[in-house]
Amino acid sequence: MPIKSRIRTIPDYPKKGIMFRDITTLLKDPVGFRLVIDQITQHYLENGINFDMIIGMEARGFIIGGALSYTLGKGFVPIRKPGKLPGETVNQEYQLEYGTDKVEMHIDALEKGTRVLLVDDLLATGGTALAGAALIEKVGGVVADMAFIVNLPDIGGQKKLEEKGYSLFSLTEFEGD
Repeated sequence: MPIKSRIRTIPDYPKKGIMFRDITTLLKDPVGFRLVIDQITQHYLENGINFDMIIGMEARGFIIGGALSYTLGKGFVPIRKPGKLPGETVNQEYQLEYGTDKVEMHIDALEKGTRVLLVDDLLATGGTALAGAALIEKVGGVVADMAFIVNLPDIGGQKKLEEKGYSLFSLTEFEGD
């Protein structure tokens, strides 16, 4: 059974007209979760994309990123909502549909020049991924690639990331539905 079929769609959430792609049904399925981690791992092993560290966006990026760190033998760094990290942090504001939000990471999380795989569950507008990339670059890291379970290309995030020069990989897409 393909990964896409294990993702639940919830109509009109969080507001009318939105088709919410809920990966919790995929994560609770041990075969589905294993497929996600195995397929992303295989992609990076086969394609020779060189990186030193995996960074996961709060919160589902932690689940995926932690498992990938194990399978790929890399360290893991979290990017969190403000006020959740104990050490000195650097933050990045980004646009939401109605307002702004911030994410942050430890200022000493990466050594200068560290190549990073940025991981999150879903790519929609690209705002969170761009904020994560900006943080990585603020502390001297380099975004080697980005990985997502789901890409929603019609919303435009992939285009925004590619226009900024970032490359990405996703396991599945939901287009126009």
